[in-house]
Amino acid sequence: MKSLLKKIITRGLEYLARACATLAVISLMAIVAVIVTSVFMRKFANSPLHITEEVVGLLLSVALFLGLPLVTLRGKHVNVSILTRATQGTVKISLQVAGLLIGASFFIWLIWDAIPWFDFAFKRNLKTETTRILLYPWMALMPFSLSITGAIFIARLFGVVKNFEDPEIEHTTYEKAP
Repeated sequence: MKSLLKKIITRGLEYLARACATLAVISLMAIVAVIVTSVFMRKFANSPLHITEEVVGLLLSVALFLGLPLVTLRGKHVNVSILTRATQGTVKISLQVAGLLIGASFFIWLIWDAIPWFDFAFKRNLKTETTRILLYPWMALMPFSLSITGAIFIARLFGVVKNFEDPEIEHTTYEKAP
């Protein structure tokens, strides 16, 4: 029963992380489409898209936050492993647990701060300055993404999602020049 629950949670988190990453990729493709369209319109119609800056900014925020859960789940983010490589046994495990606790705390804190901002934008129907695009649907993605990422940290902390070192990742070492 316990392993079935672990498998369900792991697959659920992976499914959510992949869905978010898919939306992040679509957002990045939309950024390219908007910029290319704006460049062509500037060149051939002598009038660039007036929505480019705001839409690209919103799409970039979406891409960054929606890509975060999968990167965290896979452990593909930038990390400083100088201490964990130099230690073994209990010290190494303690450092990993401390890192997971700090990561989970950080994401809980970010969610705690993001929800009032979303609520503020929602209650006031805030819109972008130039194109009048509603902000709260875009802002809703931040607490959603942060919640998934925080859940991944917590699941990893309790051993539901395994901590793993990916053998495919090349660890670059820097040595002194002769």
